Amino acid sequence: MIGYQAFAELSQSHDCDKRGQAAHLAALAYLDHNGPAEEHAALYAALIGFLDDTSVKVRAALAYGLLHSHRAPRPVILALLQDSAIISRAVLQYSPVLIDADLLPIVARAEVSVLAAVSQREVISTRLAAALLARNDRDIVLRVLRRPDVAINTSVFDMLAVTWGDEAAIRGAMLARRDLPGTARLVLVRKATESIRTCRLVKGALVEDRLDRVFRNSTDAALAVIGEAECEGGREDYVGALLDAEQINTRLLIHAVVTGRVVFFAACLSALADTSRSKVFTLLQDGSRAALEALFSRGGLSQASRGLLVRLVMLARAADLADDEAARHYVITTLTEEMIAQFSGEIPEELQETFCYLNEQNIALARKAARGVMAAFVGTNQGNIGLPVPSEEQRLQLPAA
Repeated sequence: MIGYQAFAELSQSHDCDKRGQAAHLAALAYLDHNGPAEEHAALYAALIGFLDDTSVKVRAALAYGLLHSHRAPRPVILALLQDSAIISRAVLQYSPVLIDADLLPIVARAEVSVLAAVSQREVISTRLAAALLARNDRDIVLRVLRRPDVAINTSVFDMLAVTWGDEAAIRGAMLARRDLPGTARLVLVRKATESIRTCRLVKGALVEDRLDRVFRNSTDAALAVIGEAECEGGREDYVGALLDAEQINTRLLIHAVVTGRVVFFAACLSALADTSRSKVFTLLQDGSRAALEALFSRGGLSQASRGLLVRLVMLARAADLADDEAARHYVITTLTEEMIAQFSGEIPEELQETFCYLNEQNIALARKAARGVMAAFVGTNQGNIGLPVPSEEQRLQLPAA
C-alpha cells in the first residue's frame, strides 16, 4: 500500500519512469477502488492529469493499466485513442470500452497498421468485420477470414468471392470457413477450377477433350454437393441463384439423382416448376409416371428429357444411390441401354450431351466397381481359373506398338 504523500511525490517527479509508475498505480487503484467516493474522484482526476504528461512513457504506462478493463473511464480511453501511434494501436486492439461507433470512423480512413490492430480485437462484430473487409486490403482480408469466431454477412462473402476469388490464399481461407454460403463457395470452386485448368502441369497431362470432361464432371459434382448442403440447411438462395443464371439443366438433374443428392434434386424441380418442396418429394417418392411427366413438363423440360428423368426416378426408387456405387452403375447402365433401345441407336441431339455424360459416368463407376474384385476373388478361392494358355506364336502386341 502506498501513501498519498508518496504517490504525490512520484506524480511530480522529474523522472518520467517514476511518473509512469505513479500513472500505472493510479490506473490500477481506480479500477479496483471500493472506498470513499471522494477518493475515487481524486483518482479519476489523477488519470486525467496524466493524459497531459509530456512523456510518452507516462501515458503508455497509464494506457497499459487501463487497456483490458471494462471499467476504464471512456474519456480517458478516447483521449489515449488520439495519442501517439504505439498507444492508440494498443487501445484499438485491446480496450473493451470502445464500441463500433468509436471504431467504424477510424476503420474507414485509417492506415493498414491501424486496421491490423482493430482486426486483432478479441470481439469483432459483423458490422465492424464488414467495414474492415470493405477496405480491400489483402492482409486485413486474410486476418479477418482466418478468424472463425468473426461472423460475416452473406453479401460480404459474395463480394469477397468475386473480388478476391483469384487470390489462392484468400480463396483457401474462405473455403475453410464453415459459414461460407453456397453461392460464394460455388464462385470460388469455379475460380479454383479455372486456376487449375490453366496450370501448365495439368494442361500437359491430359488432352483437351478429356480435360474438358474432367472439369465439367467436377463442376457438376461441386454444384450438387454444395446444393445438397445448402438445401439441407434450409438456405434457398443457392438454388435461386442457379435458376437465375439458367444453370439448372438435364445434365445437372441427372447427376443429382445418380449421386443421391435427392434434396438438391427436389429443390431444383421445386424452383423450376414453382411447386412446393413437399409436393415434389411426394411425387418423387410415390408419383405415377404421368404425375412425374406433368411435374417435369411444368418445369419446362423437353419431352425427351422428361421421359429420361421419369425412367431415372423409377429406377432410383429401388436403389441406394447415395452410398452404393454398384447401384449407381446398375441404374446408369440400365438407363443407357433403354435410351439406345428406345431411339434405335439414333440419340436425339438434345440428349446427346446427356448420353455422353451417362457413358462417362458408366466408365468411371465400372472402374471403381472393378477395383479389387479379382484380388478379393483370388484371396477367397484357391482353385484354378479357366484362362486360356497363349501359344508361343500368338502375338500379344498391338500392330502399332
